[in-house]
Amino acid sequence: MTSRIDARYVPLLGTIAVFALTVAAGSFSYRGFFSAQVFLNLLIDNAFLCVIGVGMTFVILTGGIDLSVGAVLALTTMISAALVEHHHWSAWTAIPLVLALGAAFGALMGWLIQRFRLQPFIVTLAGMFLARGLCYLISIDSISITDATYTWISQARLPLWSDGASITFGALIALAMLAVGIWLAHATPFGRTVYAIGGNEASAVLMGLPVARTIVLVYAFSGFCSALGGVVFTFYMLSGYGLHGVGLELDAIAAVVIGGTLLSGGVGYVFGTLFGVLILGVTQTLIAFDGTLSSWWTRIVIGALLFVFCLVQRGFEARR
Repeated sequence: MTSRIDARYVPLLGTIAVFALTVAAGSFSYRGFFSAQVFLNLLIDNAFLCVIGVGMTFVILTGGIDLSVGAVLALTTMISAALVEHHHWSAWTAIPLVLALGAAFGALMGWLIQRFRLQPFIVTLAGMFLARGLCYLISIDSISITDATYTWISQARLPLWSDGASITFGALIALAMLAVGIWLAHATPFGRTVYAIGGNEASAVLMGLPVARTIVLVYAFSGFCSALGGVVFTFYMLSGYGLHGVGLELDAIAAVVIGGTLLSGGVGYVFGTLFGVLILGVTQTLIAFDGTLSSWWTRIVIGALLFVFCLVQRGFEARR
């Protein structure tokens, strides 16, 4: 008796296989690549992208898109830096404020999309321009953060094993958001409604599901994740700047798609987004270990992978 793999898991399994093969190639090619700290650094260096990717996964699961995430990250860093450095706010006061602003910004875009039946691409593109422009109303220059709380969180490391491997608070936040995203997607009525909207919005309406409210909440959640990613990025860079996160929305979309979530919506897993982020990170690490390749090869490889995964998705949709 033969067992068949559920077709819904094929994109996710493909992503995990690509990650495993990439890691294996790096381990055989470069000495010291296969170590605990190298793998932890993949998460540490891409923690902000992982957080934003969680929110983007929910948006794409509904069949939408959010192009504002990089600009919201930059705006979050600028507001945080201005508040703690110029206005002497406490970090514990500034952080909840920027998270609330991010969620409100996302909710506004979600309301416009749902209420006026506007295309998410256009609304979030306008949101991207708006958020990026607001950055330069605060300052056209970079604002360095010297606040003691930010500095301590940035430098703090949690040791994990006796061999010296450690992890940052930013990476822990990313793992916590990943767990929250998995719980929301698979253990709540909200998550089931998200999948239903992505599968067929008209059918979801006929089933009596709260489609309008869920769409607004999805974009509010994406805005919250973007702001939280901005907070994590602020810990990472200790600065606010209007040019932070340029092109990050494309990295987030690439991570989600490579992670096995269909752009048409309705199929995908938050857990897969983690592997999408790790594939982006391990590609950068392989190029760094090589030492002879330009950093632009990262973009070339990711572009090729994205092209392949889009073709695989197209084949999957045709079979479905």
